[in-house]
Amino acid sequence: MSGQPDRADRATASIGTRLIRRSGLPTGIWVLGFVSMLMDISSEMIHALLPIYMVTVLGTSALSVGIIEGIAEATASITKVFSGALSDWLGKRKLLAAIGYGLAAFTKPIFALAASIEWLIAARFIDRVGKGIRGAPRDALVADIAPPDLRGASFGLRQSLDTVGAFLGPLFAIGLMWLTADHFQAVFWIAVIPAFLSVGLIVVGVKEPDRPKGQRRARMPLHRDELRRLGATYWWVVAVAAVFTLARFSEAFLILRAQSIGFSVTAIPVVLVVMSLAYSLSAYPVGVLSDRVNRTTLLAVGLVLLLGADLALAFAGDIVWVGIGVVLWGLHMGFTQGLLATLIAESAPAELRGTAFGVFNLVTGIALLAASVVAGALWDMTGPQGTFLVGAAFTMMTLAGLFIVRVRLGDRTHV
Repeated sequence: MSGQPDRADRATASIGTRLIRRSGLPTGIWVLGFVSMLMDISSEMIHALLPIYMVTVLGTSALSVGIIEGIAEATASITKVFSGALSDWLGKRKLLAAIGYGLAAFTKPIFALAASIEWLIAARFIDRVGKGIRGAPRDALVADIAPPDLRGASFGLRQSLDTVGAFLGPLFAIGLMWLTADHFQAVFWIAVIPAFLSVGLIVVGVKEPDRPKGQRRARMPLHRDELRRLGATYWWVVAVAAVFTLARFSEAFLILRAQSIGFSVTAIPVVLVVMSLAYSLSAYPVGVLSDRVNRTTLLAVGLVLLLGADLALAFAGDIVWVGIGVVLWGLHMGFTQGLLATLIAESAPAELRGTAFGVFNLVTGIALLAASVVAGALWDMTGPQGTFLVGAAFTMMTLAGLFIVRVRLGDRTHV
């Protein structure tokens, strides 16, 4: 009997090894993908329930929930800039990424133990600091590990596995709430497990490459002279990404659109599951394809998909059209998020990749906040149609900016 589990373990390991070899991607890329997936499962299990828990169990107002979430996300965006710059200065991206994942993991038990809103605010804040610390160094580490001819596939795989976690987490939360008869703390405790598995995996399974000999060291990465060295092409990519983010706003508006045509409260979570599924299934194949064809062409396809999603959601009159819009929205995410990260890696100097990703995340984070505020105001004034039509207009502006980026990138085949 004892030999059967051993044989099963060896068979599983063999399948995993064959899968990694067939993809051609370094083992470190796969490990970083699963690290992201496990932490996302943990975080989304908690975040899917946290607003309800805060309002129904702790008696927090909806306004307070919004303020807490806004501050938490802003904290993550700001932290990414400094952690990215620090990773360039230290030359130790894995260390900072592991600290970020570790900080997030150690906050997870607080959600289960918290007896007051103050403890939850502290846990949420520290969790987002952890996200901010790990984000830019991890993306820069992906760029450092990935072979240049497989960089698109590498970012696509990490994004795909990350998004798998994003839709598995809420599904696990729903199932566990049913199994535990709505016992929030029990679900929060179970969410601790994948978080610590994520930390163990990055510590043991990822080997950071040595800094190339002769590579210039950035002594003050956030100094204006260093930021100038990022180059005009990089800043054009950031500008296009910012306008693009203004076009896509928060996925919360997909939920509101579904509700506006009669989705039941029970069925509404399906919207994000469908969107995330389309996202995760497309991100890796698109990344692989981007290593063979022009990346900006695929990014343009993603923007066309977003345009289609905006129009479908603007004029949707029934569940079918909302479903089409949600699927197109998920596909556009799969076509764009990994590619934008790849373009940042391609356009920034290697010694400033951490800073480049940090600034990129800060700018797009601010743009997403602004887009969501504008979308909310438009929703109140004009309803769903006006909101998504303005999104379509921003999408067309992004397509025009993308053309400029493509011209600046010149004849480089893959970018």
